[in-house]
Amino acid sequence: MTLENKLGITDSAELARVEEKLTKKKAVELFESGYLDSLNSGTYESLVKIHKYLFEDIYVFAGKIRDVNIAKGNFRFASVMYLKAALENVEKMPQSTFDEIIEKYVEMNIAHPFREGNGRSTRIWLDLMLKKEIGLVIDWSKVDKDDYLLAMERSPIKDIEIKHILKQALTDKINDREIYMKGIDHSYYYEGYAVYKTEEL
Repeated sequence: MTLENKLGITDSAELARVEEKLTKKKAVELFESGYLDSLNSGTYESLVKIHKYLFEDIYVFAGKIRDVNIAKGNFRFASVMYLKAALENVEKMPQSTFDEIIEKYVEMNIAHPFREGNGRSTRIWLDLMLKKEIGLVIDWSKVDKDDYLLAMERSPIKDIEIKHILKQALTDKINDREIYMKGIDHSYYYEGYAVYKTEEL
């Protein structure tokens, strides 16, 4: 089933192609405009602004909390009933060290606040926290897809794997556009347009 979109596209493969093209363009604008640096890192509001900026030309729900329960594979993300409380708790989490930042990232992934585009938005949100708090970002080209996906799947129970994988890929090239765009390019490689199972409320 194709998500309802502002472009009137009804073919899911076509929507995926157009979405990738448009959001990559918007991601470049995010970086070059300096807009990212104006955001208060680690807040839910900053994640909302990133998501809205990336997806506002495609979806009416850009920057809006989801109103359906979603799951990927056998994993159910935070229930809509408890989503706002979960997001408030994530926002209160500390973010002064690498470990604290990854723990916060893991919890935001469990929350998965948007109907679509969580991975892309949250990885930019993660790098913004790392950049502002510890002066480092992740070179996503050094992160193996399968290792990352498995570690993220297990992270709600044990986050030591994802911390190890991401720590190995840290770089101090925080203002390097090429490093930033590797993260955007790899977002599609990691996510691969997986279909969420939804439960309309």
